[in-house]
Amino acid sequence: MPDAREQLEPYSKMLREGQIEAREYQVSIAKSIYSGRNTLVVLPTGLGKTIIAIFSIAKALYEGKKALILAPTKPLSEQHFSSLEKFLNLDEKSIALLTGSMPAKERESMESDARVIAATPQTISNDLKSGRLSLEGFGLVVFDECHRAVGRYAYTYIADECKLRGVQLVGLTASPGSDRAKVNALVDTLGIDNIEIRVSDDPDVAPYVMGKQTTIVYVNKGEGIDRILSMLRPLINTHMENLYKRGLSYSKSFERLPKRALLEIGSNISKIEAANYKFAALFDYIYVLDLSHAYDLLSTEGIYPFLSYVRTLEEREKKSRAVKNMLASAELRNAVAAAKEMQENGDDHGKMFELVKIMKTYFAGKSAIVFAQYRSTIKRIAEVLEKNGIKAAVFVGKGEGITQEKQKRVIEDFRNGVFNVLVATSIGEEGLDIPNVDAVVFYEPIPSEIRNIQRKGRTGRVRFGNIVIIVAKGTKDEAYLLVSRIREKRMKELVARIKEKIESKRSGVKLQGQTSLKANL
Repeated sequence: MPDAREQLEPYSKMLREGQIEAREYQVSIAKSIYSGRNTLVVLPTGLGKTIIAIFSIAKALYEGKKALILAPTKPLSEQHFSSLEKFLNLDEKSIALLTGSMPAKERESMESDARVIAATPQTISNDLKSGRLSLEGFGLVVFDECHRAVGRYAYTYIADECKLRGVQLVGLTASPGSDRAKVNALVDTLGIDNIEIRVSDDPDVAPYVMGKQTTIVYVNKGEGIDRILSMLRPLINTHMENLYKRGLSYSKSFERLPKRALLEIGSNISKIEAANYKFAALFDYIYVLDLSHAYDLLSTEGIYPFLSYVRTLEEREKKSRAVKNMLASAELRNAVAAAKEMQENGDDHGKMFELVKIMKTYFAGKSAIVFAQYRSTIKRIAEVLEKNGIKAAVFVGKGEGITQEKQKRVIEDFRNGVFNVLVATSIGEEGLDIPNVDAVVFYEPIPSEIRNIQRKGRTGRVRFGNIVIIVAKGTKDEAYLLVSRIREKRMKELVARIKEKIESKRSGVKLQGQTSLKANL
């Protein structure tokens, strides 16, 4: 494989010799970015979006411009900083890492001296607004995980500043999403007029993909879980039927109501002006909202998350009348007692037993990431795996009280084989430098195509990878599995159509210009 320096002359003079092997698709995308157009790069996780950013930055530097690469988290910004130091032919003073933890005056000094900056968007947004930083002299800004560039997120402000000052933008993402309005908003925010999308089976990408196998494992919840659910179902539907009678729901059964429709009921109640009517509706709504969540935790996660959630309701300092009534109800008390009895007897959701079986039978001694939605589930999974002789560690985000230093230690231990199973929340999906693993296990399906793609990208990078998705029969898991497949397919088709539209518009403008020129001649 030829050295990147040979294929990207003259800009490769800004790359350290022999450090980067050029992949065909990376060079092709970089050359497309060299056109100067604002470019959206859609590339599966693990296929080197950072290298494409490095190639793009090299051109800006060669032309005497500064460059900025943004990432939504401090750890990811630190990774980019390390990559810049490793691959760019610059002295260390020319590359700066800026985060909000630094004093403002220190940042200002570093910003003025550096030719390339790696930073978090909030830091740069604040410095631009305060006047500590100017985009004068910058030729390129790279937005990593650019699907976040919507709404009032800091990326949006920075993108607007770039467009005002004619600075080229490059957005990197594994998936921009499948919602047409949101993808169009992203394209508009970044001023995109060029899209480079690759998928795993594209001819120039396929040679670098090691291959993955996806297995869907369907499990029964278990008789004990079904029995407890049968205690809760009538209680929830009693209050669901009250909402139906008031014309606030189109269904008498909460199980037939999508989460979005349930939240919409709450929105409609907030608009009711009659105080007594509103209070009665709110009473039923809180009942349904809280208990249906407890029901879903029990049916798709297990005993421990269910009991943990009920405990959080009990420990609330201020409880509404509905919550007090709910906690005192015989149905919920009986359900909790039955769950505690199951727990004492070592019984649990069928998923938990299946997970242990999968890890022992197929991935014994191999590296794996087990993804789950809730911290209580994460904690329980790690405990159960450890009890069964499988070395596992919990990996959660700062929101769960874990410092970035602790996160780094966990990742380093995982990389060094201190344990071989990482049990993670969504923090393990995006950006962090987690080593390639033999397997990724979904403890439950998730409906987000962005998160699905990011999770799956954690395996199959340098060797064949396995993806296992555990689905509880007769639960929302089945719907989420179907939704995620549809959205992932829709995302690829949507981006392809938007790309075609952009290229068609660009060609049309060019053709119109040529026609006018001929007429003038």
